[in-house]
Amino acid sequence: MEENKPKEENKQPEIDLVDNEGNKEKLEVYEEKEAPITEQEIIKPKTEEPAKEQKQETLTENKEEEHKEREQESKEPKKPLKKRVLDFYDKQYKKLMIIPIILLIIAILVIGIQTATTGSFIHKDVSLKGGATLTITRENNIDILELERSMEQEFTDNDISVRSINKGGKQIGVIIVADIDGTNKQQLNSFIESIESNIGFELTEEDYSIEVMGSSLGTSFFKETLLALLAAFVLMSIVILIYFRSFIPSLGVILAAFSDIIITLAIVDLAGMKLSTGGIAAFLMLIGYSVDTNVLLNTRVLKRTEGHVFDRIMGAVKTGLMMTVTTAGALIVGIIFVQSAIIKQIMIIVLIGLFVDTINTWIQNVGILRIYIEKKQKNE
Repeated sequence: MEENKPKEENKQPEIDLVDNEGNKEKLEVYEEKEAPITEQEIIKPKTEEPAKEQKQETLTENKEEEHKEREQESKEPKKPLKKRVLDFYDKQYKKLMIIPIILLIIAILVIGIQTATTGSFIHKDVSLKGGATLTITRENNIDILELERSMEQEFTDNDISVRSINKGGKQIGVIIVADIDGTNKQQLNSFIESIESNIGFELTEEDYSIEVMGSSLGTSFFKETLLALLAAFVLMSIVILIYFRSFIPSLGVILAAFSDIIITLAIVDLAGMKLSTGGIAAFLMLIGYSVDTNVLLNTRVLKRTEGHVFDRIMGAVKTGLMMTVTTAGALIVGIIFVQSAIIKQIMIIVLIGLFVDTINTWIQNVGILRIYIEKKQKNE
């Protein structure tokens, strides 16, 4: 009896069933024991696959976003070139100021090297350092390059310059310039004889004219022209300070004029141009033109109050650039057709100064004015 008890304990309760005829039947339910699960049969979750799937989903989403952005950019019309340039000029004016600053530094270095190597910050013409200028008025077809080369071989210690005088495409004369001591008759006669031997015919008094400039007189002219240039610059600065009655805007005008002179002078030195008294006069003209454009800018921006600051600047830019273009056009025509070497030199220097002034006025001075106005508005 005791042995049957465990069997009865394991036996599950019976369930009554009814067949089709209504007879009761009993069904015994037994619990089936399952075999224990081994560690090898346990399925471990794979952690790498979901991470890879997430990365792929993220990459897919990024690609879709980039594709949508490209589609939007392609649909949106691009800004015109003029609009993009104006936006850059409006927003990046501080960065643009680096350009005139770098140009001014380079110009000062060039002038310094010129002074250290030659003893003078410019290449002087005969009219500034003394010498002789012989002008042949006899019509003849003279090879000026060959004549200049031969004269330089004979006068190795002197600067020789030869240029022709043309009219209607025909040579009507030749000008030979040398920094010889014209007061020394022996050296002057040697100079004339050398010219005659190189051109192949003897010069009579009717065929040429000669001008002699002493070295002391040339030096005196040079000092006087420099003093005139300095006096003009100082007086201009005083007038600007009185007119605007503000240091920063006045400084912008003065700095622009100073930069115009220094950068133009450096370009002239690099070009090897020999300056005459007329060339110094060109720098006086350049001061006047620089003041003209900068006063136009300052007056439009500071004296007027209507519209935005950038709108007033653009109004001044349009007027100033129109002035520059028309003046440059007139100078180019003059350089092509004018026969006088002095007038041509003046026009070339002023033309160079016009392009330099465009940078210094419409980039450098504009930047100074905008910084000044922004600080003034913040303080108010």
